[in-house]
Amino acid sequence: MAGKHEQFSELHRKNMEAAMRLAQLAIENSQRVVALQNELARELFNDGVENARAQANAKDAQEVLKLRAQYAQETAQKMMHAAQQVAEIGNEARLEFSRLLTEQLAAGSQEMADAFQNFFKTLPGQHANLFEAMQQAMASANRAFEQIIEASAAALSGMSAQAKKK
Repeated sequence: MAGKHEQFSELHRKNMEAAMRLAQLAIENSQRVVALQNELARELFNDGVENARAQANAKDAQEVLKLRAQYAQETAQKMMHAAQQVAEIGNEARLEFSRLLTEQLAAGSQEMADAFQNFFKTLPGQHANLFEAMQQAMASANRAFEQIIEASAAALSGMSAQAKKK
C-alpha cells in the first residue's frame, strides 16, 4: 500500500507544480497589463500637460479647437492601441493557460489511470468493470474540457477581432 500512497503523492506534487506554473503565468500577465496601464497613464498625463501648454500659448480660438481635436484623436489612438495590447496579452495568456492545462490533463490522466489500475490490481475480487468505468469517465471529462477550451478560444478570438476593428 505504501507504493500506492507514493504514486498518489507524486501525482499530487505534479498537480501542485502545474497549479504553481498557472499562478505564475497569471501573475506575469497581470504585471504586463499593469505596466502597460502605467505607461499609458504616464503618456496621457504628459500629453495632457503639453496640450494644455500649447492651448495656453494659442493665438486664437481656432488654434485652440485644432489642438483639442488633435489631442482627442491622439488620445483615442493611444487608448485603442493599449486595448489591442491588453487583448493580445489576454490571448497569449489564454493560449498558454490552455496548453498547460491540456498538457497537465494528458499527463495527469495517464498517471492517475496507471495509479488506479495498480491500486485496483491489489484489491481482492474482480474490479475490471469499475476501472473501465473510471477510465471512460476520465476520457469524457478530458473531451469536455477540450470542448470548453475550444469554445473559449473561439469566443476570445471573436472578442479580440472586434476590439481590433474598433
